[in-house]
Amino acid sequence: MKCVELFAGAGGLAMGVHLAGFEPQAVVEWDKWACDTIRENGSRGYPLVAGWNVHEGDVRGFDWEGVGENIDLLAGGPPCQPFSMGGKHKANDDSRDMFPATVDIVRRLRPRAFIVENVKGLTRSSFANYYQYILLQLSFPEVSRRRGEDWFGHFLRLQKEKVSGKTVGKDLTYNVVPTLVNAADYGIPQKRERVFIVGFRSDLGVEWSFPKATHSLDALLFEQWVSGEYWKRHDIAKPPKMPEKVAARVKRLEKAKPSALAWRTVRDALIGLPDPRTKAAKNFPDHRFQDGAKIYPGHTGSPLDLPAKTLKAGDHGVPGGENMLVREDGSVRYFTVREAARIQTFPDGYRFHGSWTETMRQLGNAVPVMLGRIVASSVAERLAIAKMQELARTTSKIKGAA
Repeated sequence: MKCVELFAGAGGLAMGVHLAGFEPQAVVEWDKWACDTIRENGSRGYPLVAGWNVHEGDVRGFDWEGVGENIDLLAGGPPCQPFSMGGKHKANDDSRDMFPATVDIVRRLRPRAFIVENVKGLTRSSFANYYQYILLQLSFPEVSRRRGEDWFGHFLRLQKEKVSGKTVGKDLTYNVVPTLVNAADYGIPQKRERVFIVGFRSDLGVEWSFPKATHSLDALLFEQWVSGEYWKRHDIAKPPKMPEKVAARVKRLEKAKPSALAWRTVRDALIGLPDPRTKAAKNFPDHRFQDGAKIYPGHTGSPLDLPAKTLKAGDHGVPGGENMLVREDGSVRYFTVREAARIQTFPDGYRFHGSWTETMRQLGNAVPVMLGRIVASSVAERLAIAKMQELARTTSKIKGAA
């Protein structure tokens, strides 16, 4: 199946989509450093990105006519800064808002499905109308904005289109499913809440819902404080004292083991990686110690025995706690690039281009590779079923005509 990738960054979502069986026809990203990361991995033959058609530039200036027809999936994460908690919160007034461009490309390519990812901040009450506006645009991409029409006027017109039942201007429509998810609930060693907006072209008749969560905090607490399996797995003879704030929850868990898998922790993610200050660290690419980590209010680092806090990119390099590890003695240090890549589920063989600050920015902006694979695999399954059903109908018609 064919796909195109917008706002590819360092390639997290794109690699997840590729692992789900899609072949990228174009991978578009404006940032030079991120493009260099993908290109350098491709040039040395790294299998997940080898042969990718990477285009460095604005998606609005790309020649989409040359991509061809019958695109199965469009995937991408438009820049999050207009909606991020750490951004300026300008939404549609931010020049980096690429949702209009995304809708335009959906209109041009008519993909059978799309996956759009963004920050949790997009769902905040202050963006409520604009969030609904985004969903309606993706549902009815051919009902475009008129000359001189502001976004709110367009929003009201889209609302009328939705409830009117008219077919005019609705030749291309999508069944859109938005979902707020925590990556930790899907086996990612990071508490990373993100919005996924998934749409299927209406003519396919696909019924789809977001994949069910597979991991839970309760299962982790059970392994740590009821069965002790977690500490045995890490060869820790004397576990730390149980935090008082989870004692009541653990007591309830003693009655029955949760059916889900345990959340993966920072300690789980870093298995096999030596301390970056040792000589052994030289055997691991991108695993160099970075000095200067400090605790300050609101930034206290990620404990070893929980999923990491959300990795952040920041406007001026790494902002602190979210990209710090809390050692067993309570001191902190920055995650190395390789450790951050593990937390974002990038494979160890994938290397990053640029300085530590630049590569951490790429990682902070990325979609966890394995979360992308989970979502894209679910979409691929439904598209494959739809294709088989379409083939069966065509075969039936041919037999009937004969």
